[in-house]
Amino acid sequence: MQSIDGLSNEAKIAYQAFLDMSDSKAAHFNCLQAIENKYKSGGVPGIAENLELEKLLASHDKNVMAFKTAMAAVTDSDEKNTLVQLMS
Repeated sequence: MQSIDGLSNEAKIAYQAFLDMSDSKAAHFNCLQAIENKYKSGGVPGIAENLELEKLLASHDKNVMAFKTAMAAVTDSDEKNTLVQLMS
């Protein structure tokens, strides 16, 4: 398994951005799934649940943009390849 130890600061930032993006995606989908399971038999989510989903989605959107920006800052093709392997 590859390690981030030998990577540049830009690549390390990109990898952390990837981890943050993965975490926010999981949080959003877990909340969505919990709401779906709760209302499987009927009913609709309340305002608080919808606001929580919006907050989680906004956080994920922010993390996606941070990842995109961080990956653009990695200019070395070998480092990009290493990052792709780490993210797989």
